[in-house]
Amino acid sequence: MSGMKPAPFWKQVRLSFLNSSDRGADRLREASPLRAAEEEEDDEEDTALVAEVESVASSSTPSRTASSSSSIVESIRGCGLPGLRVGRGDLRRRVLIPDRLLAGMVEAVRSRNLCAAEVAALEGGHGEEEAPEAPLVVFVNSRSGKRHGPVLKSRLQELIGEDQVFDLSVTKPSDFVQYGLAFLERLADLGDYCAKATRENLRVMVAGGDGTVGWVLESLGELYVQNREPVPPIGIIPLGTGNDLSRSFGWGGSFPFSWKSAVKRSLYKVITGPICRLDR
Repeated sequence: MSGMKPAPFWKQVRLSFLNSSDRGADRLREASPLRAAEEEEDDEEDTALVAEVESVASSSTPSRTASSSSSIVESIRGCGLPGLRVGRGDLRRRVLIPDRLLAGMVEAVRSRNLCAAEVAALEGGHGEEEAPEAPLVVFVNSRSGKRHGPVLKSRLQELIGEDQVFDLSVTKPSDFVQYGLAFLERLADLGDYCAKATRENLRVMVAGGDGTVGWVLESLGELYVQNREPVPPIGIIPLGTGNDLSRSFGWGGSFPFSWKSAVKRSLYKVITGPICRLDR
């Protein structure tokens, strides 16, 4: 077909990662001077646990405990836990997709029918909303991380809503690209500014191992082949065993599931993280 680009490579897909600067933390503090009690309790608990684990890890006596603690500290730092408080309200304001657009995207993926998606969008609300700063969808491999997968999925849905979290055991990322994003693109072509801004600013979080991340990257790469750019950048919650991609882009080699704030902070990193191209 004329106009088609060469076959996709991962290096053509953008992957977002957190810069070591405190720019994102400063923006968050300015935007939300008051914290809900729940967020403050989470932060205090996490800070105490970080201090305890770092104390063990820095012990001069080599041991299996110290080695394990060092690994935990690495995963904590990958989530950016120390020194950054993330309010749930602030997070939701930045990432929640307007109801009518979300209803249409979900229906498009479910039915694989863009006409049905448009009907669902009309039933979902009016068309005068503003697009969020960083609309976000999350793909979760609920079978990764042993028992942690379903728990993480539940936590993500609690934070950003059930419909913005896709279980890869139910929804293929290729269906999301072919139908969910196509729905936004159709509305954008019809002059819907909110749909256009949502599509252009969309970011993706993948919770899984290297295989899961590669699967999502490959699906997103089809956007490049089909001249449907921009390709959404992605962030990673590492659930696998190797997690080489996650390590390479600053997301850590494991995830501290026992830290309540870790998921919120990982999501916030997707919002504020600079974009780096993956080089195979």
